[in-house]
Amino acid sequence: MSESPIDIRGANILIVDDRPSNLDVLVDTIEAAAFSISIAKTGERAIKIAQTECPSLILLDIAMPGMDGIEVCRHLKTNPVTKDIPVIFLTADTEQAKVLAGFKAGAVDYITKPFLKDEVFVRIRTHLERALLIKELAEKNDALEAEMSQRRVLDNQLSMLAKRDAARWGIEGFIGQSPTMHTILREINLLQNASSTSVLIMGESGTGKELIARAIHAGSDRAEKPFITVNCAAIPGELAESLLFGHLAGAFTGAQHMQTGFFEMADCGTLFLDEVGSMPATIQPKLLRVLEDGLIRPLGDNKDKQVDVRVISATNEQTKTLREDLYYRLARFTVTAPPLRERKDDIPLLTLHFMQMFADEMGVHPPGYSADAQKVLAQYDYPGNVRELKNIVERAMIESGGKEIAVGHLRLDNAAPSHKSSPETGQAVHEIPLNYAKAEQLLIQRALDASNGNVTQAARLLGIDRNKLYRIQSKARS
Repeated sequence: MSESPIDIRGANILIVDDRPSNLDVLVDTIEAAAFSISIAKTGERAIKIAQTECPSLILLDIAMPGMDGIEVCRHLKTNPVTKDIPVIFLTADTEQAKVLAGFKAGAVDYITKPFLKDEVFVRIRTHLERALLIKELAEKNDALEAEMSQRRVLDNQLSMLAKRDAARWGIEGFIGQSPTMHTILREINLLQNASSTSVLIMGESGTGKELIARAIHAGSDRAEKPFITVNCAAIPGELAESLLFGHLAGAFTGAQHMQTGFFEMADCGTLFLDEVGSMPATIQPKLLRVLEDGLIRPLGDNKDKQVDVRVISATNEQTKTLREDLYYRLARFTVTAPPLRERKDDIPLLTLHFMQMFADEMGVHPPGYSADAQKVLAQYDYPGNVRELKNIVERAMIESGGKEIAVGHLRLDNAAPSHKSSPETGQAVHEIPLNYAKAEQLLIQRALDASNGNVTQAARLLGIDRNKLYRIQSKARS
């Protein structure tokens, strides 16, 4: 007997027959195949065993005293517990008419007497494998239905979030009245009405590049669909293709389940590729293809999938690592997010906005700023841009304890408006005239000291990338 391609070991076979001679042949055949066996000599007994043991398959004699095989089969098929158990009839050559009635009752096959051991084994194996495949397919279908149900729930949640973000990130959510901000808002409005145009947002860290991307998405006809954010700098090169385009189960070692990629997640919506200059070179040709024709191919698949995704990318550094053709495809429209030092007219509005926001979160009345604190905040250059200003205000709110925010509550890393003493002179640091370059170097040195000389950690503390930190240091030494 050949081995089954599907593991049917341990299957339990219920034999229903009132004749010992038939039972002997069937038991010998089934024991030789290493199946377990249950025996019933009446139809009534067969029904009880089937309900309690749920055998893998039933061999059922048609002609039996009392309840015959056809009646037993009908009973089994109407019971939810036993309806899926495959039934093979045992019949004599003269009972062909009853075989047809048996099929109508729900049987899957029949074996004629006298029995041939090889035929018995082959038919049992075939229907065990078929039953297992049907069960596996049903389980996969149930899992797929559950996944689809979960996706519908997530789609509803995303839709609700999209509506919320439309209010939160719409153009009216931008704080500022400087000419630079008016330019940004005009460009956002244009891009909201061009929902297929790819956009590249340039700007330093902390200038609100993702805020701009969300505003473009929230005001477009894609607002009800997903907005998916991907930090390209955090994608390992060897996983980039799988994360972006997805993979099938078994596509590579460790791929135990199918994985939907970021592009497919963002279908009909927007994919925001932050720090796109860090995109691995190996994936750039495939990214270009998606931008050109909207086709992705998950790892392990032999078919393409069509997606409709608007790509908005952002970078805080030069994009020399990008292929030229990819750069121009990403940068069909370029938006520059200005550093806060170039839009200082907006600082008073931003400081009031953040104070109100944190006061609401803390459940307190906005305490206001002293005149000196307002002056210091307006003059500071904010190397970390709006993100740094937000952090400064939050910390000042905490330190002030609900009282008016004074200069002493401000923690400004450039040191210009602080009352801390200088270890070299004993003077208050705000009394020492510092130009921007010197303040920048002092800020970097403090970050390096705080991170024990680790450049990567220092850059993270400063809210800039490591390469920019190196450039600033090199410029200072030259």
